[in-house]
Amino acid sequence: MEIKLKKDKDYVYANIDDTHEIEILMPNKIENSDSEDYKIREALKNPINSEPLHKIAKPGEKIVIITSDVTRPMKSKVVLPYILRELKSANVDQDDVTIVLALGSHRKHTEEEKIHIVGEEVYKTIKIIDSDMNNCKNFGTCKNGTPVDIFTPVAEADRIICLGNVEYHYFAGYSGGAKAIMPGVSSYDAIQANHSNMVKEGSYAGNLDTNPVRQDIDEVGNHIKIDFILNVLQASDKTIVGAFAGHYIDAHRAACSALDAMYKINIKEKADVVIVSPGGYPKDINIYQAQKALDNARHAVKDGGTIILCASCREGFENAIFEKWMMTKTKEQMVKEIKENFVLGGHKAAAIAMTLMKSEIYMVTDYDKDTIEHIGFKYFNDLQDAVYSAIIKSGHNSRVIIMPAGGSTLPNYVG
Repeated sequence: MEIKLKKDKDYVYANIDDTHEIEILMPNKIENSDSEDYKIREALKNPINSEPLHKIAKPGEKIVIITSDVTRPMKSKVVLPYILRELKSANVDQDDVTIVLALGSHRKHTEEEKIHIVGEEVYKTIKIIDSDMNNCKNFGTCKNGTPVDIFTPVAEADRIICLGNVEYHYFAGYSGGAKAIMPGVSSYDAIQANHSNMVKEGSYAGNLDTNPVRQDIDEVGNHIKIDFILNVLQASDKTIVGAFAGHYIDAHRAACSALDAMYKINIKEKADVVIVSPGGYPKDINIYQAQKALDNARHAVKDGGTIILCASCREGFENAIFEKWMMTKTKEQMVKEIKENFVLGGHKAAAIAMTLMKSEIYMVTDYDKDTIEHIGFKYFNDLQDAVYSAIIKSGHNSRVIIMPAGGSTLPNYVG
C-alpha cells in the first residue's frame, strides 16, 4: 500500500507491505453538493438563535471582526467579504470596521501575512490590526478565577463579531465560538489561567459540557457581549463544507455536532504504529502547532507503540518557553511541573511529554536533526525510512493506523 501525506505544501510518500493490518482514518463522507458561497450565504440568511447580522449592526457603531491568525487554517479571505457585505447592508461605514487578527500568545504578523489572511481587497479597504495581550481591559473573572482581560479595541467596540474554523482541540474540546475572544484576544494572565485547566479532568478533545477550559471560554460571553459568530467546517483540502452563524454558543454547538459527524472516527483496536500528518501548511508550520495532530494520534496508539509524525516544522518551536521546556527538562519533570505550576508554553511541552510516556515518537521533518533528537524524538528526513524502522520494531504482525488529516481527525476508541 502506498501512503501519501502532506508535509508543508508538498506530499511525501511511503509503502507498507499489505501483510500488515492497515487502517486509514479519514473523515466520514458527508454529502457536500452545495458550494462554499451557498453555505455561507444560507448560514447568514438563517442564523441560529439570532437576528441576521445586517439587523444587529447599526450605522455609526464601531464594529470589530475577530478572525484567526496565520497559524490557523481558517479561510478568512473567503468568509470576510460576506460579513462586510452584511455590514454594508446595515449602512455601516467601512471606516468604522476593524478586523482584529487573534494572536493569543503567538507572534505578530508581517504585512504580507496580513494580506494572505484577509485578501488584497480587504487589506486595502479595511483597518487590519494584530491583537496585543499587553493592551487589555479587565471585565472581572470567570467562576474559576480566570480573569476576563480583553484586547482594548475589542473591549471598546460597539459590536463584536467572531469568525473561526471549528476543529478538535486537544484540551479545549473544540476550536471556534468564543475561543476567538479567550484566548484569541486575551491577556497573557488570562490565557495562562484558562490553559491551566488542561490538567483537570474533562479537558480533552471532543468534550464540551464538562470541559473546564471550554467553560471559561464560553463564560466570557457573560462578561462582554459577543454579538454574532460565523464558524465554518473545513475538509482536509480546506474546502468549506459547513457554515454556522448566529448566537455564539448555539451556532458553535451546531458546528461541533456537524464536526463529530465528519471527523470523530470510531476505532475498535489501537495500533502498534500510527502514522500522522497534521495536514500540511499551516498546521505543520512549527512544532507548537503540529503537536495537535500528535495528541490526536495518541488516542489511536497502543501503550509502547510508535507514532510517526510527518510535519515540516521548518520554523522550529515558535514559543520560547515551549522551546526551553523541551530542550532543558525531562518528560517526567515537564508533567510534574505543569501540574504544580502552569506555565504557558510549558503546557504544550507537558502534553508532548505525556505522549512520550505512552509511545515512541519518530518525526519526519525539515527541522534540525540534533534538536529533534535532543527533545526525545527520533529524526527522519524520509517517510519511507521511518515506516521501515517502526515496522521492524513492532514486528510482522503489527497493526498500522494512518491519519492523513491528523490535525482534525479524532480517533474514538470504542473497544
